[in-house]
Amino acid sequence: MYEMKKKRLNCLLTDRRHRKLLLLSVELDRTISSMVDEWIDSLPEPKKENITAG
Repeated sequence: MYEMKKKRLNCLLTDRRHRKLLLLSVELDRTISSMVDEWIDSLPEPKKENITAG
């Protein structure tokens, strides 16, 4: 079975944006992580795939 490696993403938000995200996640009955995952998946694919990121 394949085990997905997980990474942590930390970002700074204003109190207003954090509250907005939290309230929306409760309203949609979803985790903030799942909403961020969906947003990332909606982004276009990078044109260069061989860029190494730390």
